[in-house]
Amino acid sequence: MKTILITGASSGIGKATAQRFQSEGWNVVATMRDPSAGVDLGALDNVLVTRLDVTDAGSIAAALADGLSRFGRIDALLNNAGYGAYGPLEAFSTERIRRQFDTNVIGLLEVTKAVLPHMRSNRSGTIVNISSIGGQITFPLGTLYHGTKFAVEGLSEALHYELEPLGIRVRIVEPGMVKTDFGGRSFDFAMDETLSDYAPTAEAMGRLFGKLAANPSAPEVIAEVIWQAVNETGDRLRFRAGEDAHALLEDRKTRDDAKFIGAIKDLMGR
Repeated sequence: MKTILITGASSGIGKATAQRFQSEGWNVVATMRDPSAGVDLGALDNVLVTRLDVTDAGSIAAALADGLSRFGRIDALLNNAGYGAYGPLEAFSTERIRRQFDTNVIGLLEVTKAVLPHMRSNRSGTIVNISSIGGQITFPLGTLYHGTKFAVEGLSEALHYELEPLGIRVRIVEPGMVKTDFGGRSFDFAMDETLSDYAPTAEAMGRLFGKLAANPSAPEVIAEVIWQAVNETGDRLRFRAGEDAHALLEDRKTRDDAKFIGAIKDLMGR
């Protein structure tokens, strides 16, 4: 029986993916910062709920050890934990800037590093990194978030080269808007009242997000794409997830910078 380790499995995409793989007969190591949020997952057969904070190296090592002790092997890793920081760059303290990159980029790398020796010894494994449409295109006031997701795209593509000869596959999943709590606890918005120059852009961002989020995908839709990515036997690297992701990313491919950015500005209502 195969095993997947998932970060950020307490809700949204991570939880839906844990349920999807468990229903297919996989063992699941469902990790999260607060395991008490995963009681319902823990009640399922062959699911281990354990603590993992991607910014805490000790918790990464402990979660991996727990998973290997329970199931004996890790066949797939889903790097899903993350959040979005939006707002004018000037409004973010250095601490908040570092937190965004520590979670979305450094944490992803640290979890991957922890799992790699096991996969390398087995000469097999699949690593799926959750990027976003925001790893290919940008929206206003998303300097930090998009910076991290562009980084995930680049590091994943580079890892693809170095790990493929070892039998380890790397996949990138690019969701569009999803019905999750991304706008709640997974969203860090910064705005200083003294930075009134940015107010019109913030208002425009609200209009843009309102239009883009009109028909978000259910987390289960993204989980299905993750299932496909893990079980893909070819060398495909990127997987779009959600109708809006397909439409927006295809549109980005067919337009030059000026035309695409102009279209985004039109959606902002200015």
